[in-house]
Amino acid sequence: MSEMEAPDLVIILITGPENPKRLPSAFFLAATAAANEQRVVMYFTGPATELLAKGKAESIFPMPGGKSVADFMKLAEDNGVQIIGCLQSLELNGMTKEDLAKQMPLMNPSSALPTLGAAGRVLTW
Repeated sequence: MSEMEAPDLVIILITGPENPKRLPSAFFLAATAAANEQRVVMYFTGPATELLAKGKAESIFPMPGGKSVADFMKLAEDNGVQIIGCLQSLELNGMTKEDLAKQMPLMNPSSALPTLGAAGRVLTW
């Protein structure tokens, strides 16, 4: 990540399955910024790391009968948002790399924060 340009917007996602109604807004903001040609990174840490597990985001619905968190994540990614997982948080949540729904960059905070902190804007969600 140190080789990439500083993003325009970073969303450090801490909210996880414990608060599903809070999640869609983070993905909408990220997708909208990326659709407007901004470089956007979402860094999943703490409880948010659980959302990266196989089948987890597909099983969480912020609104009964509505879209799943996986649908909101896909919207963000389809618009160019880069998702990065916190390697340290995998262990915190009893997960390994094999538990992830797909391959993605995984970084400890100490290696991710220099670039993330250089972003034009950083939001913690």
